[in-house]
Amino acid sequence: EVQLVESGGGLVQAGGPLRFSCAASGFAFDRYAIGWFRQAPGKEREGVSSIRSDGRTFYAASVTGRFTISSDTTNNMVYLQMNGLKPEDTAVYFCASEGPLTYGSAWYFGGRLFRYWGQGTQVTVAS
Repeated sequence: EVQLVESGGGLVQAGGPLRFSCAASGFAFDRYAIGWFRQAPGKEREGVSSIRSDGRTFYAASVTGRFTISSDTTNNMVYLQMNGLKPEDTAVYFCASEGPLTYGSAWYFGGRLFRYWGQGTQVTVAS
């Protein structure tokens, strides 16, 4: 069973940093893209950042230069370092994985379809 467990959300002042972690299990971590999505109140879910199995990284335009994604394939972990946070970054953030499924609903980002989701973690950026 694929499991993605996020940690690291919370309340932060504008301009401050925050770091997410996602522990992945139940699939061949180094074969699939893994990344982060977010959903703000009243808005659609959107891709934030992802990293492919070949190490290529992708970022939404709104976070480029501020967020950095990295992975630890030995320990099946993925991280999102967020710097210079803005109030508009306030959202529920989800760890997501491409995973082994090839059917069912999915969200597209960075050239891959994401079908597995963590439970989500809230980030609130205070101005």
